[in-house]
Amino acid sequence: MNQVTDILKLAGETQQQNIDAVLATVVRTEGSAYRHAGAMMLICADGRSVGMISGGCLEPHIIKRAFWLTRHGANVQVYQTGNDEGDEADDDIENNGTENSDLENELNFGLGCNGKVHVLFERLTTARPFLEVIRHVRRSQQPKMIATLIRSNADKAHLPIGLRLDLEDYTVNENIPSISDDNLSNQAFIDNSGAFTPEIRAIITALSTYQISVKNSEYVTLKNGGITTEWLIQRLQPQHRLLICGAGNDVKPLVTMAKLQDWHVTVIDSRAQYATRLRFPQADIVIPLSLDDPEKLLKLSNNAAVALMSHSLTQDRARLSVLLEHPSHYKYLGQLGPRYRTERLVNEIRAIKDHPECLNDGVKKLHYPIGYKLGGDGPEALALGIMAQISAVMHEQTPPAKLLANNDSSLAMLSYV
Repeated sequence: MNQVTDILKLAGETQQQNIDAVLATVVRTEGSAYRHAGAMMLICADGRSVGMISGGCLEPHIIKRAFWLTRHGANVQVYQTGNDEGDEADDDIENNGTENSDLENELNFGLGCNGKVHVLFERLTTARPFLEVIRHVRRSQQPKMIATLIRSNADKAHLPIGLRLDLEDYTVNENIPSISDDNLSNQAFIDNSGAFTPEIRAIITALSTYQISVKNSEYVTLKNGGITTEWLIQRLQPQHRLLICGAGNDVKPLVTMAKLQDWHVTVIDSRAQYATRLRFPQADIVIPLSLDDPEKLLKLSNNAAVALMSHSLTQDRARLSVLLEHPSHYKYLGQLGPRYRTERLVNEIRAIKDHPECLNDGVKKLHYPIGYKLGGDGPEALALGIMAQISAVMHEQTPPAKLLANNDSSLAMLSYV
């Protein structure tokens, strides 16, 4: 969910300033697409906008038409990027003065990408509860499963486009439902008689028991009793977290690159004069942390990627001694410096442990020297290699074999001064 931080920030500002806005969300893609389902863009009435739903080709049209498209409520538009016959999409709309908001209507942008992008448009007043859930996921570090309705044969069901359900909190009962803020909607699933129809009840039950795959978003179609609905099911994940142990100058580009990926970044150092907000203004947390506070270290490293970059044997030894005993606590652990230095640290830690075998799993998970050998020189090149390795590990991607060869890279050694 890149650029989400900017969207949440601007959404909060528009609320304070009483400015209307439209949230555009990719809810489905077919064929080649630059962004995946879940990508968002916020367009404000005063001209400001943040986020991207394509590589920049659809955004001018989106900004131009967002408020017009949502004048009657939320709807889904389909944008075709297949061939070169249709570059005048905006001009056709302007000349005709109309635009069909039905899902089947496709605007062809002739970009040669051979894909389709389905985009949900909704006013921020409707979408704000969804953004608040994203905020909650980030604060709590607990994922959420959300289903968003992107199409239904509305003549047979009172299901408004853009309706969202919290699949973990929602339960189906026989009475008129009380839709709370937690369920992300103030619209009830009822027919004209004021009760659940069996068809709608079956659809909601199917959603509440749906098992999403390893992907964080899926498009599903559900049918029951003549009612057909199409949904985007998302697993809203917390931000990736990066804990950097060490506050030297070579940490600064790593913080910058991580924030460009919308990660939550914490910088710690036992030397208070280094761990300052002035030195790392982009980081989310910057604190001096004593080497005698293992509980705080474990709390900060929980579910995070950890980079040991202190340039201090004393600091690295103390941090490693704690972290190697808790390998299931973090997602990644990397140690800066040449291989022989890290092996020396590990051997010293083993020597003072009553049960040195407790370090075995942690050592297997330890990456050293930290980062991939991508070439280049200096802190920026080092940061790029570190981010590449962390991303590959956290997303369970296998890197090319040549990146793993000669892992005792000269870059890592030269960077350790």
